[in-house]
Amino acid sequence: MYERFYDLRERPFSLSPDPDYLYPSRVHTEALSYIRYGIEGHAGFVVVTGEIGSGKTTLLQAAMRSMDSRISLARLVNTMLDARELIEAIMLDFGLDPQPDRSKPHLLQELAKFLVDQRTAGRLPLLIIDEAQNLSPAALEEVRMLSNLETEKSKLIQIILVGQPNLHEMLDRPQLEQLRQRITVRYHLRALDPDETSSYINHRLQRAALGAPLVFSKEVTDLIGQASRGLPRKINIIADAVLLFGYGEDKHTIDPPLVHEVIEELEANGILGSGPAAIDPAPAAREEPMEARSAPESITVADQSAAVSRARAEATREVQRALADREAKLAESERALTERQRIVSEQYRLLKQEQALLTARTTPVAPWPPKKPSAAASVPTAGSDVFASSTGTASFWTRMWRVLLGLDKPRLEDMIDRSSRGFTNR
Repeated sequence: MYERFYDLRERPFSLSPDPDYLYPSRVHTEALSYIRYGIEGHAGFVVVTGEIGSGKTTLLQAAMRSMDSRISLARLVNTMLDARELIEAIMLDFGLDPQPDRSKPHLLQELAKFLVDQRTAGRLPLLIIDEAQNLSPAALEEVRMLSNLETEKSKLIQIILVGQPNLHEMLDRPQLEQLRQRITVRYHLRALDPDETSSYINHRLQRAALGAPLVFSKEVTDLIGQASRGLPRKINIIADAVLLFGYGEDKHTIDPPLVHEVIEELEANGILGSGPAAIDPAPAAREEPMEARSAPESITVADQSAAVSRARAEATREVQRALADREAKLAESERALTERQRIVSEQYRLLKQEQALLTARTTPVAPWPPKKPSAAASVPTAGSDVFASSTGTASFWTRMWRVLLGLDKPRLEDMIDRSSRGFTNR
């Protein structure tokens, strides 16, 4: 919606895990290094954790893009599975076809044969389990049993567990002691600090820019960092809303008041979720002790909160309607401009055609058909050269008179001469 306004080829803060936009912060660079070390060194289990929206999925996408072509990859993203379903899901992602009527030992045997065949062909099977915190202890123990499949020198399968921080709590349970001892690499993705937040935001703006990139000032990025607590997903939500609101208010430069407005709107609608407030409320707005409030006052406050929420929702709808009207006006302006260009082009064509016709008219051309002599000029007179040519030869009329009157040439010329003198005397 706002891409053309800010000269962007696409939305820079989309929530899709696009590895092209991965900002190489210190924590993400370290995490990628640990993942590569675990894969290339066959280091047993690799565990990567992080808060919701810390960039784990984007990190995995970047890691998979850089993997060796000799790796056979299976990735699970739906982990609400029991132990048998987990085995079937792994086989399906490796391209196998687990038969539902076969027992679990037969499924494990088929999976083990596949892993041995892959190793014989020089390929490394890699299993990535995303959202691993949803696995039951029994399913995690099944994963550990898979790691027992090995040759004399190395494991037949490499396993990476990715999840939220409570995955650590689950792995610390006593019944998972054996699994915990096989974990050789653990890394927790921490939130971005203010400087990393500023670099992260402007990095994504630069990646999406068509020309000179839009730059958020340090004051603006600090506000976004406080409200997002340095989590990339929340940074994307706030920054995307900031660009949308800036487009709606026709602002090419993002300023702190606009960011304050966006953050308040997102917090009022619950989009930013729970967590410590980005900006401390004013002392007068802080909550009073429970004993200092009476029931009627609580009801009044609740009613006021509901009214404020409705007002904010209505304001959001108004902004959306205004943006839609703006898009319609831009489209109408483009159509009008196209029509004007067509009219100017047609007028230019007609002008050139008229100039060509005018040039043709002013060029001298011989008249056609030839002009006929007038009647007076065709009547012969006595003194004209009709009767005699310049060479002395008798003309047609002289010969005609001579024949009609039966006169020879001297007598005819004498008569003509006397007639001429007679007309002159008169």
